[in-house]
Amino acid sequence: MCAACGVPAHAPAAAVVPRRFAALRNKDARPYLFGAALAMMADNIEHVITYWVLWETFHSPALAGFQVISHWLPFLFFSVYFGGLADRFDCRRVIQAAQTLFALVSVAWGVLFLTDSLQVWSACVLLVLHGLAGSLWGPAEQLMLHDFVGDDDLPSAVRLNATFRSLGVLFGPVIGSALLLGLGPTAGIFANVAFYLPLTVFLFRTRFTGHTRDDRGPRRRMGIVDSVRVLREVRANRTLVSMIVLGGLGSFFVGASMQSSMPIFAQDLGAGSAGTAYGILLFANGAGGVIGGILLEATGRLRPTVAAAVFSTGVYGLSTLLFAVSTNYPLSVLLLVVGGVANLASMSIGQTLVQLLAPPADRGRVIGVYGMSANGLRFGSGVTVGLFGAVVGIHWSLGLSAAALCVGTVLAGISARRAP
Repeated sequence: MCAACGVPAHAPAAAVVPRRFAALRNKDARPYLFGAALAMMADNIEHVITYWVLWETFHSPALAGFQVISHWLPFLFFSVYFGGLADRFDCRRVIQAAQTLFALVSVAWGVLFLTDSLQVWSACVLLVLHGLAGSLWGPAEQLMLHDFVGDDDLPSAVRLNATFRSLGVLFGPVIGSALLLGLGPTAGIFANVAFYLPLTVFLFRTRFTGHTRDDRGPRRRMGIVDSVRVLREVRANRTLVSMIVLGGLGSFFVGASMQSSMPIFAQDLGAGSAGTAYGILLFANGAGGVIGGILLEATGRLRPTVAAAVFSTGVYGLSTLLFAVSTNYPLSVLLLVVGGVANLASMSIGQTLVQLLAPPADRGRVIGVYGMSANGLRFGSGVTVGLFGAVVGIHWSLGLSAAALCVGTVLAGISARRAP
């Protein structure tokens, strides 16, 4: 095993030559990618509608903060356990359970809106359930991608899946706003349920379970002791640790803070109306992931190696740092696109290496550990950028957080190169 790249030293050259858009050529993976994009769009549509209603109803900054925390803390607390579920059971049913929970939460919101019975406690319960659905979906999704395409085309599947999910994130607010204005919040949230159906129906039709390629032997039981065992095994693999650390660094120091702080940057950059500038900055932030996925898949230049993960995470941190100090609007838009490209590259490489290096019997749990870091730690950006920004200003807090990400990336890269 090459310490610097994470690729077996004896691998033949043909094994590492990527096929362009390989996952889209796969008749089994292709419908999953489109279904996942629609489901992710539905996730973001629900955010648009419910967050607007909650603010109009309660005008509570504390509730607005809870919206972010409730979305990401389930990833921190339950990702390893849900990875165990994905290891143990049919991943089709696990994902369908997550999609059903998403849909039921949307229906519950609609009922509360329709009966004018929305209260803070019921809103908090639904926000937590929505976060649980997202964390339940993650590990099983990664196992399904591996089962669809195998080891050789896994980088393409992970990268294109991230690209299609970025499309959902990009168009979710657009469709959500259209539903909110055209149908109203009640009819809009009920209509949102339909976007979860294509993926759910497809999973009844595919033969892949997430485990058809694995010769795993007896399935391990789940529990706290078993989760601790997996964490110890992960700790012994320096490359896995590096990927988990890199994912966690980006989430903790920048994470979900970019979107929430964008109105401030739009106002400070002073490019025309703040509303127009805000929309363009948000679009640039989301478009970077889509553009990056397409470019990386079309060129095949960035292989799934530790060095590439370190490089792309460093570019993400540096572009964020420059965005924080920029006073030029066009430059800021460009930096957001570059950051989106680098972030997608970093996350897709990390997920690919984690899957390739994880023991087959514990692949779901190891993916859960990665999800716990790369997604669960996003709540920390509310502290490193949000709360700290209230003290020193959002430009300073984001700049210092991005600088910390750059330093952490360098240290993680040094640690990975020393791996035996």
